[in-house]
Amino acid sequence: MRYYPVQLDLRGRACLVVGGGAVGTRKVRTLVACGARVTVVSPAATAALEQMGAEGRVALIRRDYVCADLEGMFLVIGATDDEALNRCIHAQAEARRVLCNIADRPESCNFILPSILKRGDLVITVSTSGKSPAFAKKLRQRLELQFGEEYGAFLELMGAIRERLLARQHAPEAHKHLFEALIDSRLLEWIRTGRRDEINLLLERVLGAGFRVEELINLNPPTDDD
Repeated sequence: MRYYPVQLDLRGRACLVVGGGAVGTRKVRTLVACGARVTVVSPAATAALEQMGAEGRVALIRRDYVCADLEGMFLVIGATDDEALNRCIHAQAEARRVLCNIADRPESCNFILPSILKRGDLVITVSTSGKSPAFAKKLRQRLELQFGEEYGAFLELMGAIRERLLARQHAPEAHKHLFEALIDSRLLEWIRTGRRDEINLLLERVLGAGFRVEELINLNPPTDDD
């Protein structure tokens, strides 16, 4: 296996994107969503990047890339159509031991980006190790049909339950059978269909009195028009 699967915590970390086109914009949006401090260097930028810069969500620098832009960066993404520039970014990042990804050029990366499916805190990634990004996208689209928004609500509920149990000074290992019972139940189905009464009966049976879904998460059941 060539690549070591890992998920990076980028909250508050300085990240650089070189290139202000459509590809760069997609990379920036993902970095910002992960809480990174993003700097974009590019002579031109999409309207979306211009707006993000005006709102202070990213630092947008309208000029050509220079080596000094890497100073203090944790990660850099090259998203330009200039092959010589991309090779330069990669070489300079390697020399400074900065994580580097060059879009669509796995040979010039020390990490690659998978196709991502996100449902709340559930994150499913698909990678072909750079062999076929198109196939990774196709697999992700299939998974989107299998894993609906109810998975995000399910994890939010499980997290809230875990937090409340820990607040009662329960040992974490003592919770295992409780969570297994919830996972093996019809909880996911009932969240998807908005069956609040059935969920509350299940929570009371498995966890005891005092556990009600409306007190743990904001569960909005679908209406007849959904």
